[in-house]
Amino acid sequence: MKQMLSNSYLFGTNTPYIEALYDAYLANPASVEPAWRDYFDKLGTLPGAGNYTGPDVAHYPVITSFAQRAKDGTLQASARTASSDGKQVKVLQMINAYRFLGNRWAQLDPLKRSERPSIPELEPSHYGFTEADLGQQFQTGSFAAVPETATLREILEACRQTFCGTIGTEFMYISDVGQKRWLQNKLEPIRGTPAYAAEDKKRFLVQLTHAETLERYLHTKYVGQKRFSLEGGEALILAMDQLIRTAGTVGVQEMVIGMAHRGRLNVLVNTLGKLPSMLFDEFEGKKKQALSAGDVKYHMGYSSDVGTPGGPVHLTLAFNPSHLEIVNPVVAGSVYARQVVAVSKARSRRCRC
Repeated sequence: MKQMLSNSYLFGTNTPYIEALYDAYLANPASVEPAWRDYFDKLGTLPGAGNYTGPDVAHYPVITSFAQRAKDGTLQASARTASSDGKQVKVLQMINAYRFLGNRWAQLDPLKRSERPSIPELEPSHYGFTEADLGQQFQTGSFAAVPETATLREILEACRQTFCGTIGTEFMYISDVGQKRWLQNKLEPIRGTPAYAAEDKKRFLVQLTHAETLERYLHTKYVGQKRFSLEGGEALILAMDQLIRTAGTVGVQEMVIGMAHRGRLNVLVNTLGKLPSMLFDEFEGKKKQALSAGDVKYHMGYSSDVGTPGGPVHLTLAFNPSHLEIVNPVVAGSVYARQVVAVSKARSRRCRC
């Protein structure tokens, strides 16, 4: 009660009077009574005053100025802010649309034999933007291809480079947010265009040449025989090699692979290192003892050790059953069995120590 009585004079009805006293104090401290001057002197040390130590300014002129501007109709900041906020939301919606639909507009036809489809959600006009908005600055949210703030023109260009280039990516259907964020962090900072060293590019060219040459040779040498060509998908050999090399660098020692007929012969030769002469013998019927039917060579498995920057990795290509989809549980079971054996060996080594 004592604390409340000590400042009871500050109730709302006295506000104009105290404001006038305070303005007079700011203009000339000696013009107010000593009791009020002492009270105003202590305001800077009261809780909530913050770290500001500079002089205060008279409140009445500021209030009067704002009131006059309101009468003149020059206070339009709120309206402009609402408009800007609306456009900001539209920018984030457009970025998200490119993440969802950009792969449909990607440059996947190098010969440009057909026109790309029209997708309204990827056009700025769909969100109400005009040419005048292209130079306006907007926040980019989690879009890592541009800085936190960029013009609409820069955002649009980055979206098209990232999601509509020569690589079409479809990942927004993934329910795991962490996985989606990982893909975004890999894709968006480089705008969908990875950079490789000259040595890596030469290695890619050699692998593509090997893959294409094998298919061309089989087509020329063994005309009419089933071979389930990889033609048009030779990039699979590069992807497999990169996967194996990366796995080796992080400590993977074994990999079990299950795949269908398409491209299998190419993977056997160019990924697992099967001798081409062995494959040619199978085509020429020199291995009839091991091959009871003409297409059994597409069911055969293989295993080998492949060198990587992190050490050798043992690859096993599972035998293909007649019902190809059954290879999935077969591979899963093989991997699990190998894991159990590896754990048992590790435990036995620790026990002996």
